[in-house]
Amino acid sequence: MRKVSMFRQLLDPANAVTAAGLVLSAIGINFTVASMPEIGVAIVLWALLADHLDGVVAQRTRGRVVEAGQVGKNLDSLADLVSAGVFPAVTSIIIGHGSTISVAAGATLIVASALRLSYFNVFGSPGGRFIGVPTTYAVPVTAIMFLFRPDIPEAIFPNLFAFVLVVLAVLHIVPLRVPKTTGVMYLVVTAFCVWASIILATRT
Repeated sequence: MRKVSMFRQLLDPANAVTAAGLVLSAIGINFTVASMPEIGVAIVLWALLADHLDGVVAQRTRGRVVEAGQVGKNLDSLADLVSAGVFPAVTSIIIGHGSTISVAAGATLIVASALRLSYFNVFGSPGGRFIGVPTTYAVPVTAIMFLFRPDIPEAIFPNLFAFVLVVLAVLHIVPLRVPKTTGVMYLVVTAFCVWASIILATRT
């Protein structure tokens, strides 16, 4: 395999979109750490959209270098780990004020997400279906939790969110066969991300 500059990998359109998603995730984490988790969630929803868009861009990029695609596959997994693993974990720890439950839930989700993504990189999606619930599902689930936050007693919400993250962690690694997001579902996910991000960003 010929050697190619690491920086040049970001000149690949699909990889650039993935990197943009990583930047959005970092910004979302920053807002959460600054005690503005709703804004953080709103921003990371756009990181999820970037995750969906990079695959489309990759398919439509003519003459794409093979190495760029291989790097992109791993970059995409790392981006998913940050947006759907690290971000929800950090959010749980922040709103839980570093409680044992919030830290344990966050750590469990990160490990399960890393394992799920590593497994996918090796075994792929046999039969056109994912094995285990995709890690990216954690982002809309987190958004839904925060959309309902005003209706949930504040004393209960941190532990409830931690519990939901543990359930997600389990679903990531159990041998469920989950259909891929295709066709109209892309439009549904996009519409939800845009709508939810607006609601959450304007709520604070």
